[in-house]
Amino acid sequence: MKPTLLILAAGIGSRYGGLKQLDPIGPSGETIIDYSVYDAMRAGFGKVIFIIKEDIEREFREIFIEKLRDKFPADYVFQELRMVPEGVRVPGNRQKPWGTGHAVMMAAEKIKEPFAVINADDFYSRKAFELLSSYYRDWTPAGDHDYCMVGYPVGRTLSEFGAVSRGICRADERNLLMDVVERTHIERKGHMIVYRDETGTTRPISPETLVSMNFWGFTPSFFDHLKDGFTRFINDDGDNPKAEFYIPTVVNDLIRKNTATVKVLNGPVQWFGMTYREDREMVVKMIRTLVEQGEYPENLWG
Repeated sequence: MKPTLLILAAGIGSRYGGLKQLDPIGPSGETIIDYSVYDAMRAGFGKVIFIIKEDIEREFREIFIEKLRDKFPADYVFQELRMVPEGVRVPGNRQKPWGTGHAVMMAAEKIKEPFAVINADDFYSRKAFELLSSYYRDWTPAGDHDYCMVGYPVGRTLSEFGAVSRGICRADERNLLMDVVERTHIERKGHMIVYRDETGTTRPISPETLVSMNFWGFTPSFFDHLKDGFTRFINDDGDNPKAEFYIPTVVNDLIRKNTATVKVLNGPVQWFGMTYREDREMVVKMIRTLVEQGEYPENLWG
């Protein structure tokens, strides 16, 4: 069965200063999204679905949907604050949607097969898509709670221009995820990599520590867990205008309850992305190098 690629493209990068999802960084005007779709297509994915905001629909259709029309099946859904399960009240002081878990919920009616979830502004590498596609190649409904994620060594995921947020992962001897803890301030300090814990204390971390870059693999059963988790989230934190409903929150809960397993897929994968506007120059150079090495054509869709 061919998995679906679900791309989280609704967020506007406040630190970056604009719609980095639509920023051309390839030699023929390609965005990072283009490279993700291209890699997924080569890795055996069956279609791509974008999660976007309503106010960028026209531009998004012009840039992506029309371009992919005869090349790869593509569709999109919206994520907006008002889009919540029946009976859920939206607080009047809430200004933005509810986070990555809420975003994935928006695609429930479009996906009936295993699927990958990725960020729009991260370059994950062809190998990462191959790992996930291979994991679900022989999937049957009997494995409806067999999930996975692609892990990246934290030392390969940092920005030179400021701190980053990463989900620090713990896995057992079978490479099954035990938990993922979001750390919102990870950076290099001299020859060390450090993070701030919940008390504000700075602690060192090995550069080989695996982190989540929001490259998840799920089956359709995950949508029910999201809906249940979102209802609990609203009951507990719905009145907090800054509270976020994150994918790892649901994943950790399922692991604790032994409801699902999450295999950590770890291979020779490469990552780069644009957390800050200053990262753009590096991303352009990395793409150019990969094109020169023959990993990608000069024009992806030409």
